[in-house]
Amino acid sequence: MDSRHISERSSPDSSPCISWPSTPATHPDELFDDASFPSDNEQFVLVTGGLGFIGSHTVLELLISGYNVIIVDDLSNSFQEVFTRILTIANRHFLAIGGHCPKAEFHNLSYRDLASMRALLESHYPYSLPGVQRPSNIIGVIHFAAYKAVEESIHQPLKYYQNNINGLVDFMTLLDEFDIKTFIFSSSASVYGTLADGIPLLREEHCVHENLTYRDSDGVENCAQQGCTGITNPYGRTKFFGEAILSDLAKSDPSWNIVGLRYFNPVGCDASGLLGEDPKGVPSNLLPVTVKVMTGQIPELAVYGGDWDTPDGTTVRDFIHVTDLARGHIAALAATNNGNIKGGYRAFNLGTGTGYSVLEVVDAMESVSQRPIPRRVVSRRAGDVQCSVAAVERARKELGWETKKTLRDACEDMWHYLKHGGETGRLRNGLGPTLEER
Repeated sequence: MDSRHISERSSPDSSPCISWPSTPATHPDELFDDASFPSDNEQFVLVTGGLGFIGSHTVLELLISGYNVIIVDDLSNSFQEVFTRILTIANRHFLAIGGHCPKAEFHNLSYRDLASMRALLESHYPYSLPGVQRPSNIIGVIHFAAYKAVEESIHQPLKYYQNNINGLVDFMTLLDEFDIKTFIFSSSASVYGTLADGIPLLREEHCVHENLTYRDSDGVENCAQQGCTGITNPYGRTKFFGEAILSDLAKSDPSWNIVGLRYFNPVGCDASGLLGEDPKGVPSNLLPVTVKVMTGQIPELAVYGGDWDTPDGTTVRDFIHVTDLARGHIAALAATNNGNIKGGYRAFNLGTGTGYSVLEVVDAMESVSQRPIPRRVVSRRAGDVQCSVAAVERARKELGWETKKTLRDACEDMWHYLKHGGETGRLRNGLGPTLEER
């Protein structure tokens, strides 16, 4: 890990870049004269928001799968040290199996900073011989850089539309200029809206961007009309609008290959204990809030509603281990680059197909940690739905992907992360000891 090389771009509009070469024991200057300019035969995947919870785990899985990675993150909801942790885990993996870790670059900038993004894309555009056009060495983009808190989106809708929609349009326009047309979009099960309350398993056909005919699990033919009703919050609408924009783009230009991945509820963390969910702001997802209760930062867990029409009265969600979710992105990228995606735009659910209630998740965490988790039922939260569980056949058949890990695995990995000094933001701000010190 002594080979870190920090290079300041010469452009006044660009930001610091940290590059790590593939051979940890070799100084980067021995590999290339300027870490800012990769060699012509290298290929990279660009990941926006790559130091966030899902982004960081996806970057790790990309490296393990042999991809060189460019990370763009403005650190608005993440920490730079996550980059070091990703590379520590990846290098340990390759040391164990005998091989070299692929390259990774981190650029501390917003994906909406078009001048800096243009400079970055230009640095990955190989020089061409006269009369010979050569493509960018960026073979695909995975886009995580969106605001995602449901409740915040209700109070600050313009913030969400500006970043999640305006930013997306500008970004796609820029990628189009550089002919980078393989795009994996971070979408959400929130696009199904209140349909989730009346359907046991949510199929991709329940939210589409053009009319189509499909057969359900019983072989009955159904007609799906474009659009979706009952989306309960601005965050969900930004994801639906984002999908619609990308679908329209792919329909207008068949050279685009775009996949929308509809996440259900990611939980857990990497099994190493070095990488977890550690947002800078106030968390709203169930397990991060549970962690703050377990570490003494808040006195009890607020359970939003105990009167839902479910077995225990609390909401039911499809909780997917974040490592399985990350691997879903690699499967989507591979399928897209191999020409296995039907049409220019295709949506996939990423979930387990099984629902658990809020109380079942809390009970599982208590069982793993052998610690009580105080909780209190409060009124329902604006924007919530009763139940949301994925139908997962499309991803299994077309991407060759399915989940491997269980809810208990997620709780065990989270507990391992906490015992090994997780929640870097909490420790940095002096908010309390690690669990082993309590």
